Parts: sequence; structure tokens; C-alpha cells
Amino acid sequence: MLSYSSTISTHTLIADKRSFFESNGNYTSSSYIPAVGFSELRDGDVHRTFGRIFTSKYERKIPRRKRGSNSGSLHAYSKYACVGIEPANTANFPILSSLVANPAGEVAVKKVYDVVLKQAALVKRQLRSNADVKPDLAFPRTDSLLKEAYDRCREVCEEYAKTFYLGTLLMTPERRRAIWAIYVWCRRTDELVDGPNASHITPSALDRWEKRLEDLFAGRPYDMLDAALSDTVSKFPVDIQPFKDMIEGMRMDLKKSRYENFDELYLYCYYVAGTVGLMSVPVMGIAPESKATTESVYNSALALGIANQLTNILRDVGEDARRGRIYLPQDELAQAGLSEEDIFRGKVTGKWRNFMRSQIKRARMFFQEAEKGVTELSQASRCGLLCCCIDKILDEIEANDYDNFAKRAYVSKAKKLLALPVAYGRSLISPSSRKQSRHAKV
Repeated sequence: MLSYSSTISTHTLIADKRSFFESNGNYTSSSYIPAVGFSELRDGDVHRTFGRIFTSKYERKIPRRKRGSNSGSLHAYSKYACVGIEPANTANFPILSSLVANPAGEVAVKKVYDVVLKQAALVKRQLRSNADVKPDLAFPRTDSLLKEAYDRCREVCEEYAKTFYLGTLLMTPERRRAIWAIYVWCRRTDELVDGPNASHITPSALDRWEKRLEDLFAGRPYDMLDAALSDTVSKFPVDIQPFKDMIEGMRMDLKKSRYENFDELYLYCYYVAGTVGLMSVPVMGIAPESKATTESVYNSALALGIANQLTNILRDVGEDARRGRIYLPQDELAQAGLSEEDIFRGKVTGKWRNFMRSQIKRARMFFQEAEKGVTELSQASRCGLLCCCIDKILDEIEANDYDNFAKRAYVSKAKKLLALPVAYGRSLISPSSRKQSRHAKV
């Protein structure tokens, strides 16, 4: 154990002599960031394909509130259009969320912006550090030990995320291993508050988990699974903040079991699921022919995490209620004429069906937003993510007549397998082809 950790630590520190997370003004004051276009960001050959990721409105001199206000995403405009329960019902949900004026809503947009800036700085720093690495400093045992670590991550991903796992097999070997490592860390983090030992988890336990995260980013992994992620972050421009934010979401789960409105719920979804998208984009890579800004791709990745978390919430209403938790906006329940007692009673009524229709519609909007960005990723990375953009669980909730109290919606193995060739076919369409198709229709 000690020799393994020390080997990984030395190997990683050689490749990265400087802190990944020190800020550098050189990467925040210009509308152009030359780092974009390297293979970690824009996919393709080793040659540079420089691209613009920010226009002048994103410069440091502009107030943060205005950054991202034009990114064209659900997060920027907050169009969580939860339309009326039914046409005849006058108690409609707001078309525009109050998130526009809510500080909680700006958190996700700000974090996307900050992560993109840090990623660009990381690319330059890694390229500079890697240039200093001497081949004769490599350790002979590292490769075999790392292979074993990544194999363990592969096994976990294959067991718990079968469809997504099959999609990752179309990625390059380096990227698929990195995604497996990120997936495993996220799953282990989620299990802390949602697994068999969740009742024994305390805030101090999460503090220790965060310290362990900092150690692995510094090249000091604690165990084999940590070592895989430690190696990943030494090779890709992955920032630590989304990982820390996910741990913050676990802290929310320890102390909060109700959400007054969608703004609060959205922020929770960002912490526990939207962060996964921010972790993954640097590994996935953006297609070299894509004209999308890096920030817009990150916003779409964030939307995918939000969509999946909202779907999980709608699927697990009954299970969560039995644990005393309600992850549904309290104000929207009240507008629909529903109370907590109705949730705990678990009876499907007309009011419940109407409420669920509106919640499902909103989740689908986030899936649609997510797909825009997924199609901008490198071709080899698209298929796995497009599998995640398929909202089949929402279809199953509808097929169960909105009974998510006693029935847990799931997608059969046959339907999952059928989704793969569809996702693969869509992944072959380049971003430029999609844009030409849209213009032709207009």
C-alpha cells in the first residue's frame, strides 16, 4: 500500500511541479485563450486548432452578473418553463423562474465560467510541465499498477452503468479510462449519504473525504481507485472545484430534506449531478469543427446533470418519502393543491398526474438543452453521452400512470440495447452538419 501510493505520488508530481489551482491573470483578461484547441479541449490531431471561447462580454472587467447572460442556456435565462397543470387551471407555475434575481441561481453560471477559465489555464500549465518530464524518470511498476486501478474502475462502471459503459467503449482508451475513474469517484461519494452506511455518515466524515480528494489531486492517492483518478487529473485539465461542489451537495443531503422552490432544488441538483458534467467535458474533448463556445458546451453538460437528477427525483418519489425526504418544490406542490401528507399517503390522483406532467416536461427541457452541447463533443465521446440524453425513465413514469409511489420506473435491458445504435448513429453527425441541416429547414 505504501509503496503503491508513493509510486503514484512521485510519478504525478514529476508531471506537475506546480499547483493546478493557482490563479493566473494571463488567462482571464483576454477574449481569446490560446490554450483552447489542444487535444484535451478540441479533439483531433496533436496540432493546434485554436478557437474562441469567450467574446468581449466575458472579460474580467464586466460584472459577474452579466457573464453568461447571453449563453443561450436554461441556466442563463432560467426558463424552467413549468407550464400550467392543465389549460383550464388558473394556478399556473411561473414561466420564468425567480432564479433570475436569486443569488442561488447565479452560483451555477458563475461556476461554469470559473471552471472554463481554470481549464484553459490548466491546459497551458500541463503542457509546460509535461515538456519538463524526462523519460528516464518513469517508474517501471507504475503502468501495471495503474492498469489494475483502471480495470477496477471499469468493472464498477460496467456493473452499475451498463448502457453508459457500452458507450464509453467507443472513446479513445485514454478517455474511457479517465471517465471510468471519474464515474467511480462520483459513485463512491454518492454512496456516502445514499448507501448502506449512510446513517453513520457525519459532516466530519465528509470533511475527511474532501481532504482525501485534495490529496489525490496533489498526487497522494489513498487507495487503488483514488490512484486512477489521481492519474486522470494529472493527464487532463480537470479542475478540483466540481468535485468539491459534489461533496457540498452531500452535506446538503445531511441537513436538508425539503426544498421551498425550484431555485433551491436546482442548486442542489447542480451540486450533486451538474458537477459531473463539468468534471467530464475536459476529458471528452470538443470536436475541432465545432463553432460552439467552450462555455456553452459546459452549460449543456451542466444541463445533462440537472436533467438526470430531476429524472431520478421523479423516479424515486415513493422511496424518498419512505425515508422522510421530499425532493419536490414545496411551492409548486401547494400550487397544484398537494401537501406533504398527499406524498406520504402515496395515492395517485388527478392533481398528482397533472403535477407530474409539468415536472416531466421541465426535465425534458433540460435533456433537450443537454443534447445541444453533447453534439459538439468529439465524435468518439458523443455516443456515451447521447445514451444519457435519452429520457426513457420519464416515458416509463408516464406508462405507469404517474404512480412513482409504489412503482419504480426502469428501462428494460432490451430498450437500453436498442438505444445504443440510435445514439451511435446520431454521434456520427458532425456539429457542422447539424447546423447546415437546421439552416436548410429554415
